[in-house]
Amino acid sequence: MKVMQVINQHRFRGGADVMAERTAALLTRNGHEGILLSRDSRVLGRGAVGKARAFVSGMYSRAGRRFMVSSLRAHRPDLVHIHDVYPFFSPWVLRDCRREGVPVVMTCHDFRLTCPAATHFCESAVCELCLGGHESWCVLRNCRASRWESLGYALRSAVARKWRLFLDNVTAYITPTEFVKRRLVAAGFPEQRITVVPNMIDVPESGVDPSVNQYVAYVGRITPEKGLSTLLASAEMTGLRVRIAGDPSPMPELVKKAPANVEFLGPLCREDVETLYRSARFLVLPSLWFETFGLVAAEAMSHGVPVIASNMGGLTEVVDDGATGFLFEPGNPEDLANKMRVLWSDPALCRRMGQAAREKVIREYNEDTHYRRLTVVYETAIRTAKELRAA
Repeated sequence: MKVMQVINQHRFRGGADVMAERTAALLTRNGHEGILLSRDSRVLGRGAVGKARAFVSGMYSRAGRRFMVSSLRAHRPDLVHIHDVYPFFSPWVLRDCRREGVPVVMTCHDFRLTCPAATHFCESAVCELCLGGHESWCVLRNCRASRWESLGYALRSAVARKWRLFLDNVTAYITPTEFVKRRLVAAGFPEQRITVVPNMIDVPESGVDPSVNQYVAYVGRITPEKGLSTLLASAEMTGLRVRIAGDPSPMPELVKKAPANVEFLGPLCREDVETLYRSARFLVLPSLWFETFGLVAAEAMSHGVPVIASNMGGLTEVVDDGATGFLFEPGNPEDLANKMRVLWSDPALCRRMGQAAREKVIREYNEDTHYRRLTVVYETAIRTAKELRAA
């Protein structure tokens, strides 16, 4: 099977970027031809010119369509797996895939299909005002903290909805959790075309004993929806040492107001992130938005490190409260601080939760299981496309 993975890499690397690369490599290891077709948003820079380019290409990218069509004709894939198309490809490439007779599978790593900003988060809270074709709320509430950016996100979302680019040109959708699937179905996407395939994790050969480690870790984007303010407040309450990995440039004020026991490490390479996991007592994910999965939670768990996460979104399917870690009330630093104290002060509990966390990852998120689930979706999509062409 020849499968083309399509990803518009994000300025701040996230789960979609990781999964696109891992999926291409996974297919290659299993005897398929995994092709990675990518564009990189980092070339846009952060100035007005880059934002203007993103504004235009997000709605319609002639260059993106040419690139896609030429790649389809050069490689002749059996299937295209979409991870993200904004801004350089634009969703019009989905129509090109259909016209070239290539079925499309799309993984919903975020809420791009139901929210212009892809997060359902605005002004420090969950927001669903744009559902049902009301993208103007993205502009009215200035969800991107820039009127021009908010307008661009709203327009590109409205264009995709009006022309039914995602709805009519995607053969099958993949969601990483049941939570995301339910959200799509509620928004009008056909349930029979949506399959839950949890993300896969590279499981290390051995786990660690987290109870002997001397700090709390956070790994991920440093953006408002990630809830770092909650973690900083809890760190100040507990006095526990906290180490934060990620690019702080989107929220420099966090670094300035952080208590002395919090250390910002900046962006780390893969090897250093692994070391951070293995040297942590536990990981905290204080998200304020509906995480679709929580890839870093599962990564930390694979090392035998328990996780304390917000009780919302897909995180509730990854972290089993009281078994592989704790769930706490989103945005509540007192509740988070209490859970941090419990897990820090009870080495036996920390060790037991870490072991259960690693066992869950080995059982549910391993590569073989992911590969079997993924190829079922692929084969079904290819068969469905052939049946539709023959009808």
